[in-house]
Amino acid sequence: MGQVNCSSGPLRIAGILIGVLAGFAAPPEGQAAGPPSEYQVKAAFLLNFTKFVEWLPAAFEDSRSPLAICVLGDDPFDGALDQLLEGEVVDGRQLVARRIRRPPEPKACQVLFISRSEKDVPVIIQGLGPGVLTVSDRDGFLGEGGVIGFVVQGRHVRFDISQRAASGAQLTLSARLLSVARSVEK
Repeated sequence: MGQVNCSSGPLRIAGILIGVLAGFAAPPEGQAAGPPSEYQVKAAFLLNFTKFVEWLPAAFEDSRSPLAICVLGDDPFDGALDQLLEGEVVDGRQLVARRIRRPPEPKACQVLFISRSEKDVPVIIQGLGPGVLTVSDRDGFLGEGGVIGFVVQGRHVRFDISQRAASGAQLTLSARLLSVARSVEK
């Protein structure tokens, strides 16, 4: 995995958040810290997306259910997602990471990262129903019906948003999240 610079432009916010959360990536004693990998940055974005999205209560089994970030297909995060989510709580809900091999049952995942390894993505997304924030780094993901698509521009991780897909999933995205997106499709 390549190294990604996240210290300029709208990603400065993400860089600051990653710096705050960087304890998860602390190198062994005596080794110098390097910049976060592409998927460490993407894992930090997944965590932070949960803080800027509003889910309807019906997206969860009950008021005590965790907020689950699921990875469908091959997991490119190499443990970074688990380390970031450890002990994290958003809106009173514990955050958990899950790996799944088939599309989730309703209310099982509130964030679904769809790996590049997956086929028939439009069919997967159509079958999800409401309450699922879909995210991927697949080329053309928003065109497949996804809500947030990661892109690497230069050496910077950025993301595009489809407000139409978010509305269709019954999700409310904060203005702050929309303001740091590379582009927002209405």
